[in-house]
Amino acid sequence: MAIVLPSLDPDQKFEKVVDGLVREGFRHIVIVDDGSSAERRRFFDAAADKPGCVVLTHEVNKGKGRALKTAFGYVREKLPDVRGVITIDGDGQHLIKDIVACGEKMLENDGAVVLGCRDFSLPGIPPRSVAGNKTTSRFFRLFFGIRLSDTQTGLRAIPAQHLKTFCEIEGERFEYETNMLLYMKRLGIPFLEQPIETVYDPDDYSSHYNAVKDSLRITKVMVRFFTTGSGFRYAVSSVLSWVVDNGLYYAGLGLTGAKLGTATASAVSHVGARVLSSFFNFNMNRSYVFHSREKYWGSCGKYYLLCVPQTLISVGLLTALVAKLEIASPLAATGVKILIETGLFIISYFIQKKWVFTKK
Repeated sequence: MAIVLPSLDPDQKFEKVVDGLVREGFRHIVIVDDGSSAERRRFFDAAADKPGCVVLTHEVNKGKGRALKTAFGYVREKLPDVRGVITIDGDGQHLIKDIVACGEKMLENDGAVVLGCRDFSLPGIPPRSVAGNKTTSRFFRLFFGIRLSDTQTGLRAIPAQHLKTFCEIEGERFEYETNMLLYMKRLGIPFLEQPIETVYDPDDYSSHYNAVKDSLRITKVMVRFFTTGSGFRYAVSSVLSWVVDNGLYYAGLGLTGAKLGTATASAVSHVGARVLSSFFNFNMNRSYVFHSREKYWGSCGKYYLLCVPQTLISVGLLTALVAKLEIASPLAATGVKILIETGLFIISYFIQKKWVFTKK
């Protein structure tokens, strides 16, 4: 394993971290000086003289994301035989035993990224760290389906096979670490949590994290990722299909309601509208939403195995409610239909994503 340690204007804690890594026996310690001031560069000079340490230098500050990618590129080129890297911070928050535990867990789980996760329910943690982590954790779970207890951890054990991918992920500063997590989900890279000790010094807590600027960068990353993800595209496809479906239903009900009665005309119009709108929705989802490469008719068959029961449930509920509530207005019946199908929207998305248009 290789250690990756980006740092900006370090202090004595940085020196203790490097000494601890050397004593533990790490033979590859890749340190990145991300544009530190002249008076702080003595810490890097001292580290460069220690066994197994190499210092890469940015003449100006480029951000943590760029520093990590600089180190990843070095490892890929100069250390092709390592099994992976462990990214750590140089402020003493990551204990040697936790660094080792993350590395061992990565080696035991082929291909999985291991994230060292802190317990933010403990007392003494800076409020801004608690608030920031809880907020991003909720966003990750709600919008991306990622359950992660510590979204801001810098302790990550990454298999060497993923370094090329991570070098290509956009982001130069703190938002890069958020992007890493989002792309692991999108690309199907497995990840595991490793509980680690929560270390904060309340008398000497500092960070290069800018609460306003970096929070805005991270928020921008998540918004952009969401609007280019399958969830957002599914919503767009569903809205268009919804317009087609309900437009056809309303028109059909208006044409046949007087002849067949509202309840019967509702069922007939519902089925007819669904046949046409579902074919439109299938092709939108296949090509635009999920970018599926499965055989056309195979995914079409699975889509209709989902669509038919969903339609029957919707038709049954709508017909029963129209009859029971004695609804005569096409507009009112269309409103009831919309309410019913809103409840089926989310369920259908996850079934299509996991089964109909699954990526092998």
